[in-house]
Amino acid sequence: MDRTATTPLSGFSLAQPPEGFVDDPYPVYAQLRATSPVHPLAPGSWLLTRHADVLAAYRHPALMSDKRAEFGPRLGVGTPIFEHHTTSLVFSDPPRHTRVRRLLMGALNQRAIARMEAPLAAQVQQLLDGLAAHDAPDLIEHFAAQIPVEVIGNLLAIPQAERAPLREWSLAILSALEPAPPAAVLARANAAVDEFCAALRQLVAERRRQPGDPEADVLTRLIQGDAEGELTEAELLHNCIFLLNAGHETTTNLIGNGVHALLQHRSQWQRLVAEPALIGTAIEELLRYESPLQLNNRQAREPVELGGVAMPAGSFVTLGIAAANRDPAVFERPDALDIGRDPNRHLAFGQGAHACSGMNVARLEGRLAIGALAARYPRLDLAGAPERDRRVRFRGFKRLPVALG
Repeated sequence: MDRTATTPLSGFSLAQPPEGFVDDPYPVYAQLRATSPVHPLAPGSWLLTRHADVLAAYRHPALMSDKRAEFGPRLGVGTPIFEHHTTSLVFSDPPRHTRVRRLLMGALNQRAIARMEAPLAAQVQQLLDGLAAHDAPDLIEHFAAQIPVEVIGNLLAIPQAERAPLREWSLAILSALEPAPPAAVLARANAAVDEFCAALRQLVAERRRQPGDPEADVLTRLIQGDAEGELTEAELLHNCIFLLNAGHETTTNLIGNGVHALLQHRSQWQRLVAEPALIGTAIEELLRYESPLQLNNRQAREPVELGGVAMPAGSFVTLGIAAANRDPAVFERPDALDIGRDPNRHLAFGQGAHACSGMNVARLEGRLAIGALAARYPRLDLAGAPERDRRVRFRGFKRLPVALG
């Protein structure tokens, strides 16, 4: 962009962002941080761009995650996509959020994650073998997108033959969360929820007849509940969908964005190849540098003040995660990629009661995938122009052609 960092961005809108924003939003976020850090998007709606303000919003007890008031006009009250996004964990508040999160976190405990590691490492090696068999390997289709679908498929024990539609269902459902989804996007999202729920009902009925081991089978554990109660049928179905959506989007984009960033900063790729023990801090830096989830949302249940701006009850607050993760008040040289950065106070997984319940699964997938890729194909490079996903809430690629070297 030609504007200087001190020129205000009048009329900036996430629903109609300026040209070039999807390809590189960070100069715009830098301008907003400098000139309009609590930026009015519309009457009663603000965008937060500073790390301190986003962190405060995540922790503020008066900011709720319930999206019925926001999603009703956008998605249509009573539609399948409205029911899904207002029932799943991420868009609910206590007491439902407390009850559902307790069950999910119990299912995704450290023992469960430890059991995932060996089979996941084996799957990654198989996918790396398969990359070499493609004349034009695409890191998204042939690698990054395959990993989370298999992980969630294994967690829920979805039969292999029934996993083919999972990725497209997930993309359709999450695309409805964009600031202004077109009618065709909403139609695909509604169809995806209906189809996914129908498949899950069959799976749940089978698991009720023949329960699995609740220590290893997440679906059985969610069906059985715990000493404090069970999920309703709607909560069960929509939070199984949520598990796929959250895990699929975060991990696919973490791997795709991360590898692309490393290849664009060749010295950092070479550093990882030479020092594989850096993979842990590398994953945290890649989450910060190219946050898979760029935006989050809250609504004020009572009057609040954020970043010095008074907001009345009912206000909508958009949390600029990507902007916060490039805030120079927190990160030295924020636009530089440094895989050894430590400490790294990024907000890619949120904070507080709504911190991502699957963050440690995503970290495991990222470490195993990118670490093994660097070890197997140290001369990996881009083999053509990537195709970026055009959404603003989620940041990732549709295609990422690579040469294995």
